[in-house]
Amino acid sequence: MTAALADPRRAAEAAARRSYGKLVALLAARGRDIAAAEDALAEAFAAALGDWPKSGVPDNPEAWLLAVARRRLIDGARRRKTRDEASDHLVLLMQEAGDDQEADIPDRRLWLMFACAHPALDPSIRSALILQTLLGFDAVAIGSVFLVQPATMGQRLVRAKQKIAQAGIPFELPPKEDLPERLDAVLEAVYSAFARGWSDPAGAHARISELAAEGVWLGRLIAHLMPGEPEALGLLALMLHLEARRGARRSADGAYIALSAQDTALWDQALIDEAEALLYRAAKMTRPGRYQTEAAIQSAHAARRLTGKTDWQAIAALYDVLWAMTGSPVVAINRAMARAETSGPAVALVELDALATDSRLATYQPYWAGRADLCQRVGDQAAARDAYGRAIGLEHDPAVRRFLQDRLAKLAVS
Repeated sequence: MTAALADPRRAAEAAARRSYGKLVALLAARGRDIAAAEDALAEAFAAALGDWPKSGVPDNPEAWLLAVARRRLIDGARRRKTRDEASDHLVLLMQEAGDDQEADIPDRRLWLMFACAHPALDPSIRSALILQTLLGFDAVAIGSVFLVQPATMGQRLVRAKQKIAQAGIPFELPPKEDLPERLDAVLEAVYSAFARGWSDPAGAHARISELAAEGVWLGRLIAHLMPGEPEALGLLALMLHLEARRGARRSADGAYIALSAQDTALWDQALIDEAEALLYRAAKMTRPGRYQTEAAIQSAHAARRLTGKTDWQAIAALYDVLWAMTGSPVVAINRAMARAETSGPAVALVELDALATDSRLATYQPYWAGRADLCQRVGDQAAARDAYGRAIGLEHDPAVRRFLQDRLAKLAVS
């Protein structure tokens, strides 16, 4: 037994962190109550902290947590005298002998993702519900994804779960003809999970860094399930293009390396080729969308490995298309930074100035980092110092923070 497993508390925490979404998916698969499944899992975790020091860590911690959580669901249903139909669903949970096998869990989790994207739920909450329920995001992390205050996001999630329980929304794979109308929310959640994992290229936080691999895995499942959906292919292409650059994003000593300075020889050619093939398949379907366009932008960056230079004109044009599709302030920031390379930093700074009244960007680090760079390039050192200070204060990645601090230090002595 490893040292980590010898410590009951660490073993319980590791099991819960590693398998939270999978366990909730199994618990809610028939009970139709996400909140109850989460409560039962929390009770099982508390029980583990009390029982494992006496009995020792079980060989399969996840299976132990699942079994205890199921018993909590049954007991809770009996105490509350839940209506017969719901009780039958909960009893059936106990009869699913093979459900704790690892091979069954990923598909069941994907099914629940599509259930969380049920058309009876508000479209604005579907992806957030998937992120919390199945991928273990808290309200703070979800709020940062959607540029919403954590308290507001928490309230929205509570209301969504109440509606699921009250309406009896079934947690099952919907008919295949119903999947396309739910696809956008599932893709958004998968990409958000991937992006959070991709933000930790050094693997400093195991659970966060694992999300990138989970995102790619889920993307492959969706593309296999729905090969005729170009946006499913586009999302997988986008994630593979980004993942291909993982090895070039940090130096040997852990320093952050900006995309423009990365050694293209370190990019994963096999992943790039796979991404390009997926993007070509999607383009042949002539149904353009957000993820195909984002993948095309990354494809344009990837072309630098062949040409030795970045085609900023093409990238700026693609951001124009993406902006027209989404109206996203995040896209607007990236579009402005691309415009700086084609029309100059002053033009780009005007575009960022137009976003300054958007309160959602007040705590969005890339806005301030981009602004700092543009202000420095137009010679406004005072504004650049202020923007660098804000960006540094908002940055959580130590390597990126050091990069920004170095830029600020160089600005101060210039």
